[in-house]
Amino acid sequence: MEKIETPLTDLRKKIITEIKILQEIRGIQNSLGDAKGNDRKDLLTHLKSLEQYLRKTRDDVVLSLEGIRINPPLLMQPAKVLQITAKEPDRIMESSGVSLREIERDDEDDEENDMQQSSEIEKESLKRLKKKEEKTVEKKIKTPSSYVKHASSMFANYARKLIKDGYFKALEKDLIRANLEYVLPSYVSLILYTTLWSILVGGIITIFFLFFNVGPQLPIITMTTEGILSRLMKVFWIALIIPIGTFVAMYVYPSLERKSEEMKINHELPFAVIHMAAISGSMIDPTKIFKIIIQTGEYPAITKEFTKLLNQINIYGSDLVGGLRNMAYNSPSRKLSDLYNSLAIAITSGGDLPDFFEKRSDSLLFEYRLEKEKEAKASETFMDIYISVVIAAPMILMLLLMMLKIGGLGIGLSTGTITFTMILGVVVINIFFLTFLHLKQPGD
Repeated sequence: MEKIETPLTDLRKKIITEIKILQEIRGIQNSLGDAKGNDRKDLLTHLKSLEQYLRKTRDDVVLSLEGIRINPPLLMQPAKVLQITAKEPDRIMESSGVSLREIERDDEDDEENDMQQSSEIEKESLKRLKKKEEKTVEKKIKTPSSYVKHASSMFANYARKLIKDGYFKALEKDLIRANLEYVLPSYVSLILYTTLWSILVGGIITIFFLFFNVGPQLPIITMTTEGILSRLMKVFWIALIIPIGTFVAMYVYPSLERKSEEMKINHELPFAVIHMAAISGSMIDPTKIFKIIIQTGEYPAITKEFTKLLNQINIYGSDLVGGLRNMAYNSPSRKLSDLYNSLAIAITSGGDLPDFFEKRSDSLLFEYRLEKEKEAKASETFMDIYISVVIAAPMILMLLLMMLKIGGLGIGLSTGTITFTMILGVVVINIFFLTFLHLKQPGD
């Protein structure tokens, strides 16, 4: 059965919305003291929008209060007063065989028992309150680091100019979908600031290799004997590759985080939808389904997305269908976007939600099993490649180099140099394989 919306429940929702807006305003006001420059302007703009929304909600509360009518209480009929003489109670007690003193003793005993029971109940309630107080955790407001503040103060205006010119459009989508706590101007400023530092580091490393050599034998660092021009032609690329690599890595990082979030969501989604199918069978409000999934704490990646959906509804005032469509556009997972869009269509058309969730969970679970089979076959292939590249190939190559050196066929490397080169190559290949496995791991 659908829950009937009454004026009092509607008023309660609006008051809860007011409280959440006030909490958000308080958090922004606390962070204004540390914010400077463009970050302070962004916070003030957000604060003004929240204040306008608070005024609108306050007007809605006033209208709701005016629409509520409370019926006056019925007039109580005057009770008939029985006139009893002072001696009549004693006469009644004596006729019944019970003395007034016995009744007073019984009353005193009952009062003592009630006092003991109430004291025990009060102790239990105090223990529960203490447990709740221990469990409550204060919410910490995150403030940007000094590094991010310096980056914004130096490059914020230039970053906004680049964004207006049409650059970094794909980066903005990746930042939103990856759940990174950066706005686009701040992150672009961070990229430029870090690239500037990498130019300085690349220049220092280039100057170092211009005058020194690094080798596997002691002493590891030696002075170069080549000319400066010839040496510069060999090491100038270091001053270019470090800044370019830094810029590319920071630009690509949000997309990698988005893909990582997508893998985690796809890993949890089949089981979350099965849970939602079981909850929807009780015919409750669809919004409460997402609240229950969040409260379980079993799906950390999906909890982030569902929390964003509830913020769209409770804080920004969007309805459920509008919030689902907005989140479908900004979701990092294609499967979750399809679920949002399909659910919005089902709610709009008045479809059967338990049947919808049940069919969708079957299809998602089938896809999940296929992906697990592909991952198992890929792991077998990966294991064969690892054995051949990391174990067999270095041993064969090392034996070959040793035979060429012993035979005097022009190999100028010493035995220690060959061993050090092979060990270094194995370490680099292992780091590459571990990084690849970490990227492919969907998470717990």
